[in-house]
Amino acid sequence: MLASITPLGERSRGFSWGLTASAFAVGAVVAGALGGAVGGALGSLAPAGQWRDVVALVLLAIALGIDATGLRRRLPSTRRQVNEDWMGRYRGWVYGIAFGAQLGAGVVTIVTSAAVYAAALGTLLSGGVGAGAVIGAAFGATRALSLLPTRRVTDPAALVRLHDRLGRAEAPAGRLALAAEGAAIALVIVGLL
Repeated sequence: MLASITPLGERSRGFSWGLTASAFAVGAVVAGALGGAVGGALGSLAPAGQWRDVVALVLLAIALGIDATGLRRRLPSTRRQVNEDWMGRYRGWVYGIAFGAQLGAGVVTIVTSAAVYAAALGTLLSGGVGAGAVIGAAFGATRALSLLPTRRVTDPAALVRLHDRLGRAEAPAGRLALAAEGAAIALVIVGLL
């Protein structure tokens, strides 16, 4: 679906890619921040303490273990994706915000990495609305970056090249996600010490 939000695709629908992509980014960051704030508010109801860091460490280690193995293919997830029909019904900024919000919320569309669940649980463990909102906004911003590779797709040949690049980038992106999970584990360990 995201490969449909390109300068080529937006031009064919009579819309501006910059406006649609900006709306997508706003939707992803705002939805992530709101979801994170809710998670932080719920987490603030639990008692404070170092137990939060220990639980975060365990959850991150589990997420890393799942994402590094074949268990990743067995993650519980919805089959729901964003509705591509909206592209023919609404203005670019409308479906940009809606698609971004759904991806920024994290768990309302197909989940392909345990890191998504780890981020959601991280908002709970943050123990505060502000901290949860920051975690959620960072998650949403990361999801918003998924449109960046489409910015140069101005003709059909560029779209083919994009799909080829995305296919080749899948394995390195997976390794980068594992490294990010490992870095998060290291940060929690440093915090515990």
